[in-house]
Amino acid sequence: MTEVFPRQKPDRRFLPDIPSKQHTRRLSGPRYFSQGQTDVYSADGKYRYTSGRTVDISEGGMLLVPDKPLRVGDNAVLRFFLSAGTMPEGFESFVKLPARVVRVDSASGHVGFEFANPLSQYLRRKRWRYFETASLLGILLALIGVWFIKKESIFYFWFDVPVFLYGLCAVFYLLSRFFFAALYRPYKITPGYQPSVTIVIPCFNEEEWIEKTIHGCLNQLYPEELLEVIVVDDGSSDNSVAVARAVRDKIYDEAGDRLIVHAFPENRGKRHALAAGARMAKGELVLFVDSDSFLQPDAVLHVVQPFHDPHIGGAAGRCEVENKWTNVLTRMQAVRYFIGFRIFKAAESIFDVVTCLSGPLACYRRTVLMRYLDAWESQTFLGRPATFGDDRSLTNFILGSHYAVYQHTAVCNTIVPSTYGKFFTQQMRWKRSWLRESLRACKFMWLKEPFMAISFYLGLILPVMAPVVVLRAFVFMPAAYGIWPTMYLAGVLLMSVLMCTSYLLLKRSNLWLYGVPFCFFYLFVLLWQIVWALLTFWKSEWGTRASKYDKSMAMG
Repeated sequence: MTEVFPRQKPDRRFLPDIPSKQHTRRLSGPRYFSQGQTDVYSADGKYRYTSGRTVDISEGGMLLVPDKPLRVGDNAVLRFFLSAGTMPEGFESFVKLPARVVRVDSASGHVGFEFANPLSQYLRRKRWRYFETASLLGILLALIGVWFIKKESIFYFWFDVPVFLYGLCAVFYLLSRFFFAALYRPYKITPGYQPSVTIVIPCFNEEEWIEKTIHGCLNQLYPEELLEVIVVDDGSSDNSVAVARAVRDKIYDEAGDRLIVHAFPENRGKRHALAAGARMAKGELVLFVDSDSFLQPDAVLHVVQPFHDPHIGGAAGRCEVENKWTNVLTRMQAVRYFIGFRIFKAAESIFDVVTCLSGPLACYRRTVLMRYLDAWESQTFLGRPATFGDDRSLTNFILGSHYAVYQHTAVCNTIVPSTYGKFFTQQMRWKRSWLRESLRACKFMWLKEPFMAISFYLGLILPVMAPVVVLRAFVFMPAAYGIWPTMYLAGVLLMSVLMCTSYLLLKRSNLWLYGVPFCFFYLFVLLWQIVWALLTFWKSEWGTRASKYDKSMAMG
């Protein structure tokens, strides 16, 4: 399956965004490849002069090959459609924008246009402000609907106590997440605060993405002398090591020894690769980045800011879906990821207790990380080596003595499963690790701020009880009493609308509608993985490849 995502046009330098002594090397924003058609109208927009094939586009202009000749200085109105996946999310739209010819290349036939206004300014005036207004209205209507449904639930409470009690607790939990997320503010940049950072990239069979990952880690708006990158290959059977070393050789003149490639002779597991990189690290902070995740140029600058507070031991950045436009599954995941980070992690960060510093972008204070590194690396569960749930497990260690927070302005993009088989395997692995580490966190979470503690235990109990409640509402009550779960479904719909409209408010994207099918997909499909996770929580394999322990048990 071909993944769909914005493809940046390479800059003449491999690392265009790292700071030079006077200014940032990249003089303009990134350009994106485009294969669309553009109509060129007269300056007054009344008649079409020509059309052309778009070569690339940026916020400030576009390059196209017109059917008729144009001259430098010509004014025109450009009409074109930005299809999904051409530029970052939110830009997909029909555009009608005044522009001026600034460059003509007679050899290639390329004509460069400069827009009268940046695309983001145009879209805010023509599109985004209406999205924001509609989303606020949608949030208000969703809250009113939830209030009416729960008012009726209280009235009929004694007719079906388990279902109505569960529903009231679930609404309280979810609305509290949205409320505290609204209060959240990211850490501001403290002038002059730039601690040294080591980025560790664990890699296993990521030949396709590892170069892009390395590029994102090195191409940072951060002092070069304070940033190093360590790639630890975990015994890959493809050409991942060769690709990483080729990148190191290609950029040696620019990056010097700041890029280190270390390869295990055989597969040992992601946790061992991360630990090996942490032991080699020289920075004050250690940043873990997955090998299929791509940092935005200012990600490091933003993710280090919380560590100005000595009580903070770890910080998670925001993870966006890179291949969100590939199919329905990836679009649903895009909504889920954003709500999971901007709503749920942001709400936890209010209390300095983010329960999972997610693997794609997680930063740790090195002194704190080294304190727990050996115990984390050798962690076992029921006598078996813990081979997954690395990020949630390490977060539990950090929370034992320090704060863990969320930094919304530190952004990375990651590749998510685009087939249902890989997606279900990933979700099962996540549910098992969530169950294990949540039970472990139960031992100390009651010591945290009371409201956070209550919220945490509700967040554990509600998903575990959900299959029983759904069976009662959808099977037992209709069969025994002829009562259909109409109000239950209405409640799920309203909560999904609240999630969708929040997404629309913050992202101003056409993807917001996919929040509704995702909620029902979770209710009728993903929810039941909880049952299997409870019955098989002792398993340690990833699902894509078995651990050494599982192999030895199978052979024995």
